[in-house]
Amino acid sequence: MAENDYDFEQGPIRPPNEARSLLLRVTRNCPWNQCLFCPVYKGKKFSLRSPEEVKKDIQTVRDIADDIKALSWKLGLSGSVNDQVISYIFGRASYSDYYRSVAVWLYYGTGACFLQDADNLVMKTEDLVEILTFLREKFPEITRVTTYSRSRTIVRKSLESLKRIREAGLDRVHVGLETGYDPLLKFVKKGVSAAQHVEAGRKVVEAGMELSEYVMPGLGGQEMWREHAVETAKVLNEINPHFIRLRSLRVPDRVPLHKKLEEGTFTMQTDDMLAEEIKLFIEHLDGITSTVTSDHIMNLLEEVTGKLPDDKEKMLEVIRKYQELPESERLIYRLGRRGGAYSSTDDLQRDQVTYRKIKTLLEDIKSREGLPGVEKFISDMVDRYV
Repeated sequence: MAENDYDFEQGPIRPPNEARSLLLRVTRNCPWNQCLFCPVYKGKKFSLRSPEEVKKDIQTVRDIADDIKALSWKLGLSGSVNDQVISYIFGRASYSDYYRSVAVWLYYGTGACFLQDADNLVMKTEDLVEILTFLREKFPEITRVTTYSRSRTIVRKSLESLKRIREAGLDRVHVGLETGYDPLLKFVKKGVSAAQHVEAGRKVVEAGMELSEYVMPGLGGQEMWREHAVETAKVLNEINPHFIRLRSLRVPDRVPLHKKLEEGTFTMQTDDMLAEEIKLFIEHLDGITSTVTSDHIMNLLEEVTGKLPDDKEKMLEVIRKYQELPESERLIYRLGRRGGAYSSTDDLQRDQVTYRKIKTLLEDIKSREGLPGVEKFISDMVDRYV
């Protein structure tokens, strides 16, 4: 088979921590697709893929992987997928993007596979078990299989079904918790209650799978930020997930929530307000052993990361360090962070060349457009990551 003849289906998104995972599409789009804050899948119809379709894709990926290993032997590299193999594949137009994505996965050697799209546990248990079993048979070298799902879907699955899915090879589930505050869940049309979040989270853990819960700082706006922070922490305290992942809210104009901004029924938190909100949230996490991560460019403070309870004070100190900066320094940090130059407030002192460049840019924008112009510039920069 020619290199460009290889074809398998992939979806539009995956979690940031799955950047080096093999991506396989099991369902298309989102069965709920009503959340006001989400820009993905809007206007697209949800559909299940048949086990036969997905298994055909898995076989295609296996064939590509075998072909790449054979290429490595041909190049005298003993099956190793190294820089030389990658350069060979990316240097020739005859290799498709699908082929290249498998090559990159082999190159990084993570052994991880992420199943797309938004909610694969909505599939019949028998069908998902069939897919997972086939995947594990074809790729015994895979060490972790992960997927997205929704709490509303998980509560409808029996614990026995979830255990079967786990035994077939699903190791981790990513769930968009977003908030644990019922009025806010209703406001953003999440289609789930705080109690269902707790039930679903506990079920996943009891079934023996790892659980990642996503929290969205800023989702409560200036109207419900306090309740959002406190009630979300309470829900997580009842679940004790393996991971708590922070994904700060952004509202570009293509997001349905933008209409609420225009109507004045929702007011965005400023970065400084968001820091206070996250501080309150971390303070209320109690009695759990979750790992908190802030691994996304949309988050202001990437260093708010650690394992509870031991690292709680360390995470709070990161926030305090930002809050104690003079206003002018906070502005420079925010501009640098949103531009991808900074990952820590310590970077302000570490790199004076970058500091001076950002300060000059800030002063230039301020002189022409004032502080509102600076805020718009920062907002536009971070919205491009949504």
